[in-house]
Amino acid sequence: MVFGFGKKRGPEPPDDDDEELELVLFQGALSGAETDLASNARLVQAGLVRAKELVSDALSRRAEMLRLEPKGKASIATFFVDGVPYPGTRMPSQAGLAVTQMLKLLAGLDIQVRDKPQKGGIKAEYEERPFVLRLNTFPVQGGGERLIVRAEEPDKRLQTPDDLGFSNDLRHKIRELAARKQGVLLGAGGPMSGVTTLTFAMVRSIDAYLYQIYCITDVEGRDLGNVSVFKTNEEDTLAQTFGRAERAEGDVLYIDPILDAETCKTVLQEAEEICFVAETRAPDAANAIVQFCKWTGNPKLVSEQVSGVASQKLIRLLCRRCRKAYRPNPKLLAKVGLPPETKVLYRPPQAEDIEDDEDVCSRCGGVGYFGRTGMIEFIEMTEDMRQVVAGGAAADAIKAQARTEKMQSFQSDGLRLVAEGKTSLEELQRAFRGK
Repeated sequence: MVFGFGKKRGPEPPDDDDEELELVLFQGALSGAETDLASNARLVQAGLVRAKELVSDALSRRAEMLRLEPKGKASIATFFVDGVPYPGTRMPSQAGLAVTQMLKLLAGLDIQVRDKPQKGGIKAEYEERPFVLRLNTFPVQGGGERLIVRAEEPDKRLQTPDDLGFSNDLRHKIRELAARKQGVLLGAGGPMSGVTTLTFAMVRSIDAYLYQIYCITDVEGRDLGNVSVFKTNEEDTLAQTFGRAERAEGDVLYIDPILDAETCKTVLQEAEEICFVAETRAPDAANAIVQFCKWTGNPKLVSEQVSGVASQKLIRLLCRRCRKAYRPNPKLLAKVGLPPETKVLYRPPQAEDIEDDEDVCSRCGGVGYFGRTGMIEFIEMTEDMRQVVAGGAAADAIKAQARTEKMQSFQSDGLRLVAEGKTSLEELQRAFRGK
């Protein structure tokens, strides 16, 4: 393993704040549905304050997600801060049920339905900052539900190439491929990988002043810039919608995720006339290409029409306030592949850097990291790569060809972020171990 150095060290969870916790203010369902609190007075009494306390605790710790799930006679909350799980509140299972039902009610969901997944959202305010809380519920064995709440600050969303730390080379490559006005540019990733944000940033990398970019997918409130929303007709097939966009002189079309064989075939067949940008579900870029080959049964078509595929691992950014500079050992630089002329690297503060509570960073809570960015790989369909894909190669062979051609990889992009002082070698080690 490339980053198999150093001792494993996990960040310490933030200390509990002794001050009275300010409670979140719920401001209605995202859907605009009316919340009938009067008819659900018993639920409100049992769950509203607990729901406020749970969400407020998560937001006070900078959690971008909280999970509440039943475990026997208890409900266990887990907070995810910059992608890392921390233990949250533990409560009796009935209290956990009340919290889940209360948040479902506030999100305009059907509280009578517990055997099917549901999703919705709540507008909220915490410490005078607006939030959007996106809810998902999933049935679990025993009749309970797992609740996932994702918290977003609308004015702090990752949505641009700068937000995701796109390298200049990657931006140039995306613009170059889109300029052909044909082919498919893909963002690939699994659940919670940030693939939607990655794909949106790819769209934002294309010059909307030079090219006519149309959007026919839900961007969930993201800023489209100069991208135009293309009006669809319910009676039109997907191919007819694509044809209308082409006749409207569209150069690039940002579409819904490609999640099945039929959609995949339709997109590839139309890609001679317009450049498509879309996301798909796959562990990484190479596996996305293999999935397309399976769906179409035609690796040659995939090699001809897919222009490039990006995938990312979200990685924590060092806290700019408390990161520590150090002079790296030349042997370490050689081992991980950093240039020998690298003079300084950065790490999070360690135990020896903190003598008392006053030394704990107030910005990151002593974790040493604040926020995340993308560590991105990009596989381009070069002539040599096209031959590999057309031959029906497996994902490992595609990855090997990408390495041979020195395409941007997770490793190379991660090392760039380290060299720029944005993250640490320790964080790369954690990310590559998948923990």
